[in-house]
Amino acid sequence: MASSPPLQDRVAIVTGSSRGIGREIALHLASLGAKLVINYTSSSNHADSVAAEINSNQTTPRAITVRADVSNPEDVKSLFDTAERAFNSQVHILVNSAGVLDAEYPTIANTTVESFDRIMNVNARGAFLCAKEAANRLKRGGGGRIILLTSSLVASLKTGFGAYTVSKAAVEAMTKILAKELKGTGITANCVAPGPVATEMFFEGKTEEMVKRAAEENPFGRIGESKDISPVVGFLASDASEWVNGQVIRVNGGYV
Repeated sequence: MASSPPLQDRVAIVTGSSRGIGREIALHLASLGAKLVINYTSSSNHADSVAAEINSNQTTPRAITVRADVSNPEDVKSLFDTAERAFNSQVHILVNSAGVLDAEYPTIANTTVESFDRIMNVNARGAFLCAKEAANRLKRGGGGRIILLTSSLVASLKTGFGAYTVSKAAVEAMTKILAKELKGTGITANCVAPGPVATEMFFEGKTEEMVKRAAEENPFGRIGESKDISPVVGFLASDASEWVNGQVIRVNGGYV
């Protein structure tokens, strides 16, 4: 008898999943049997195409799209409400992949207050709001997973990424505390911290020289790809990862 996929019919919300790493994570979780909420903030076109890819050849839809700004508490609550209604189930898995950075790559001395606030708002406040909602609403007693994307920059501490790195360091500290506070629920909380990955956000504002340098700094001699990250998230979302809790997993090919 064929065994069922590891995430069979578990409901997963992936924020920022209309493109980049989030998109690849959503597609991967769907391939493991999960039902997906594809979250986006601006244009629905990319999100719709991800959902269509998951729903092709399915008798009943296994993916829906939901517009929500992760920095807005009402939007985050609505994201979970919509997921529960659509799939008639509690949410099992939250992956927070939504994030922004300053593509001018300013030093801290030259970072504007507006830029700092925007980055903290989406990256730190957004992760807090999503994790807070998940901690209160994910299925208890097993299979509950909170996975927050941070960055290997928290370890490499490169110049030009000050506000972004600060926002991700805050998320890593919060996750470690959250894992302890969720004692008795069966819900785990972990961070996945990619190094440079070939996404629109990575390439924005970078010269060819900067990209080449990032590739050369890696033992593999290349930039990461979204598909390098998604299987690690897939593992953390599954029952196989139950004993991994409160951890930051740096997925960067040895870059840091």
